[in-house]
Amino acid sequence: MGETINLKLLLKIIKKRLFLISSVMIFGAGVGFILSFYILQPVYHAETQILVNQKISGQDGYVWSQWETELQLIDTYNVIIKSPAIIDKVISELDLNITSKELSEQISVTNEDNSKVVNLIVEDPAPELAVHIANTVASVFKNEIPNLMSVDNINILSEATLSENPSPIKPNKILIIAIAITMGLIIGVGLVLTLELIDTRVRSEQEVEDLLGLPIIGTIRTVTEKDFNITSTLPSRKRREK
Repeated sequence: MGETINLKLLLKIIKKRLFLISSVMIFGAGVGFILSFYILQPVYHAETQILVNQKISGQDGYVWSQWETELQLIDTYNVIIKSPAIIDKVISELDLNITSKELSEQISVTNEDNSKVVNLIVEDPAPELAVHIANTVASVFKNEIPNLMSVDNINILSEATLSENPSPIKPNKILIIAIAITMGLIIGVGLVLTLELIDTRVRSEQEVEDLLGLPIIGTIRTVTEKDFNITSTLPSRKRREK
């Protein structure tokens, strides 16, 4: 019962301060809109696929063992792709004005389970540059990995291409605005509750009943100067009538 009363009181407070809450939510939506469209830089991505596969020969048992070994080496290839041995050559070839660490952070390498196909994804604010970096990393890796690990069969399955109307993968504008509105709602409700706790004034009979838990049996009306003047003139009017 107490929880129900508290919930009703909370809803009443929110209803009373609904304009304030709405204003904070609208402000939050505005901040999210500005962040999404004017402040946060859009990021594009380009993807290419590489097949790492050694030439297999020999008996069936040896072939199966070699296959398992190559699958276990996929994680090693993923590390090599983002290593300075590959990244530095890419920076030099494309004449990029960034460090190898910065470029490495733009690159992500993944592969499916039990697959020798490596997915190379590059993110960059410029869609054309993301494509160039992805294809260059794949090309440099193909040329350098035979010297690093004696792998003799590297194939680029698909090169990164630039679409006619590239769309950024982030920021997610709708999500950012939705989060901003939600934060505005939370802040607005918190601000309203804080104001209610600070403001201890009693403004109506209903608030007295809510605070004391007792019914109101009477009220005292405020007497104004106009009321006083009317009251003082009543006896003289009665005497004239007599």
